[in-house]
Amino acid sequence: MKKRFFFFAALWGMVSHSVLAQSNHQLSLEIIPEPATILISEEVPFTLSKKAVLFAHDEDSQRSARYFQRYLERYYGIELPLASCPCELPFETDDETPSVAFLVEINPLAPIGAYRIQITPRQIVLEGANPEGLFYAVQTFIQLLPVQPFSDGQSYSQLPIPSLEIEDAPRFAYRGLHLDVVRHIFPVEYIKRYIDNMALHKLNYFHWHLTDDQGWRMESKRRPILNERAAYRESTIIGIFPGTGVDSTRYGGYYTIEEMKEVVAYAAERFITVIPEIDIPGHNMAVLAAYPHFSTTPHLPKAPAITWGIYNRENNVLIPSDEVFAFLKDVFEELMEVFPSHYIHLGGDECAKKWWQESPFCQEFIQKHNLVDEEGMQAYMVRFVADIIRGKGRIPIGWNEIMQGGAPEGAVVMSWRTTRPGVEAAKLGHPVIMTPSRYCYMNISQLREETKVLAHAGYLPIDSVYTFDPVPRGTPQEVAANIIGGQLCMWTEYYPFVEHIEYALFPRLAAASEVFWSAKERRNFPVFMEKLERQKMRYRLWGVDYCGRE
Repeated sequence: MKKRFFFFAALWGMVSHSVLAQSNHQLSLEIIPEPATILISEEVPFTLSKKAVLFAHDEDSQRSARYFQRYLERYYGIELPLASCPCELPFETDDETPSVAFLVEINPLAPIGAYRIQITPRQIVLEGANPEGLFYAVQTFIQLLPVQPFSDGQSYSQLPIPSLEIEDAPRFAYRGLHLDVVRHIFPVEYIKRYIDNMALHKLNYFHWHLTDDQGWRMESKRRPILNERAAYRESTIIGIFPGTGVDSTRYGGYYTIEEMKEVVAYAAERFITVIPEIDIPGHNMAVLAAYPHFSTTPHLPKAPAITWGIYNRENNVLIPSDEVFAFLKDVFEELMEVFPSHYIHLGGDECAKKWWQESPFCQEFIQKHNLVDEEGMQAYMVRFVADIIRGKGRIPIGWNEIMQGGAPEGAVVMSWRTTRPGVEAAKLGHPVIMTPSRYCYMNISQLREETKVLAHAGYLPIDSVYTFDPVPRGTPQEVAANIIGGQLCMWTEYYPFVEHIEYALFPRLAAASEVFWSAKERRNFPVFMEKLERQKMRYRLWGVDYCGRE
């Protein structure tokens, strides 16, 4: 006897995400982020064993199937064959062979990331309305697997999975996580692990902060002096800023072009886009160490910063000279040769304008170009870089300070101080990513009395992360439509070690993933905290450190 399975691609056109999001919550299966609908069947569970076969009918399907195949082997020791199914849909399977089918049914009307899971006693069907959707179906399916060996002596050779149907799609198109590799740099293998953890939480943008006062972290062929003089600092502050002194250890390094391309490819396999950042016109002490004449005080000694903070006492701001503009063109074009992302981050934050105010050259530039003041000059420099980015068919992103003097047309605004600048930018028609420090900065302690790591002043417990919403209450619908998502930021001034980063991120990353993915009406903090206990078991399975782990 054989069974036929039909895949209802039309579903994605007939059922909108808003309708899905309003469905009643029938049963929590401890899935993070919370899906739009979960329907539990009374049928017996599907048993995933070594007898099962994985089916994938095309290259897009095979991509996610291979990911699951590797996951199952790594964490459960189960090796399953992956068979190609070249036949036209619907395809047939033997009743005697339990199978997991991976399917992409393209529907241009569906949100990117929409998926459906159907589980019967004999077959599992993971269906994406697009390739991303199938990959996210796999991430949900992973959470249906047991996370501990059975106590009665059984092994992971048989995994019971409940019969059910799940339909889901993300609320926001942009779901990001940032990593600062300037204050402390981390090996490529850890960057890959960082990306793996993003994928497991359905995040899709990795914001890689590559330059700042303390170092230049990307190899430059056009400007090799950056790797010689800007990539290393001579020592590092001890303790919380302003510190108790500095050590005597030279610190730094940079990622080669080959390594950066390797990270880009690794992320792309997990449907994650790498957004690189070169921060201008402030936060450039490392650049000035290589090019002192790019500053307003070329006669003063320059070196990459050995401490943290915003530099008003030491010059870290670029001047608007022809040489500086040629430099910016070189490094941003080089950046875009390595990173194919449609978004390119140009920084734009915390520019200490006092140096421009005290500079006759800068004041003359302001007058010559009718820029009114220093904010106008910052806008001029930001627009120059934005034009380079747009000239390559890309979209510029900047921190919310790019609004000072007027943000470039079409630029995405990343609102970090509060949500207010983001709302103002959205009112002007700019796409906005919300990452307010009060809710999204992971270098703020999640415990009132933190003893394991150093952290910035403040207190950001998991409930604050969970209750944050990228769309502030009362935002008009036409303005909210311009808020494309949210992002967590991991600044690493006080996080030199991998285990410290994971301790700071987890389990708050789980809370953020539900904020960025799930419909607001589907979120429930007490229910989330119940689900989190199982998530922590998965963290232990994955070898991830987290706050509260014994």
